[in-house]
Amino acid sequence: MPESAYDVVNPAQNRSCVVFASPHSGRDYPWTFLRTSVLDEHTIRSSEDAFVDQLFECAPHFGASFIKAGAPRAFVDLNRAVDELDPALIEGVRRRGHNPRIASGLGVIPRVVANGRAIYRGKLSSEEAQRRIDDYWKPYHRKLQSLLDAAHQRHGQAVLIDCHSMPHEAMDGVARSGMKRPDIVLGDRFGAAASGDVVDRVEAAFASAGFVVTRNTPFAGAYITQAYGRPARSQHAVQVEIDRSLYMNETLIRPNGDFEQVQAALRQVVAEVALIGQGRIPLAAE
Repeated sequence: MPESAYDVVNPAQNRSCVVFASPHSGRDYPWTFLRTSVLDEHTIRSSEDAFVDQLFECAPHFGASFIKAGAPRAFVDLNRAVDELDPALIEGVRRRGHNPRIASGLGVIPRVVANGRAIYRGKLSSEEAQRRIDDYWKPYHRKLQSLLDAAHQRHGQAVLIDCHSMPHEAMDGVARSGMKRPDIVLGDRFGAAASGDVVDRVEAAFASAGFVVTRNTPFAGAYITQAYGRPARSQHAVQVEIDRSLYMNETLIRPNGDFEQVQAALRQVVAEVALIGQGRIPLAAE
């Protein structure tokens, strides 16, 4: 089993109400897990948000907390609801209506990785699925909420920046439409997960660092954005998707020659976003 559900780095002084999170960058693939899979050690990483934690781990330097997953996405998906259980994978689970994520094999315990490649030969027991939820999913989400609660208590507001990566091909449709290909997609559930003021400032931070930014298409935010975005309660959530090809070789799953340059640009972004909770840039009243 993966050693830990999450790792948290807190700043020496919590000056910001912003919490940065990377729920899909976990890369602890123990042999006990790999031997249950039909995939090799490289292919099973294809749905991982590789190196996203390294891109945003500077957050504590700017007074913001940072939490990252320990377990990999192929083992348990922290960006799915706890009840998104796949009857095609988990024994004893009954089908309940149509859920496109479950149907495609991307429930809370994934059946496939990128491009629909099956992870397992057969089914998992319900006990194994519950063990992963109890030992990894629940601790991560308890900690995430506690970080947001602490930020809210200190600053009267909390902002979650949920950090992800997307395949370069995800924006092919936008490029074909004649628009400039976005580097970043911000998801706020079309305004339901964060105030426009918050998203405007996040977008401005990326744009000032030279990134091309769009919102909600094709990624509006999944479970985490939906569950934690409560702007009426001054708790905001914004999902960030960054084009993997900017900083890594997607086939080899290795940093490319631009990694340090992109990392430096994102350091500027993180610094600007963290200012939201430092008094100098107060959020608009709800």
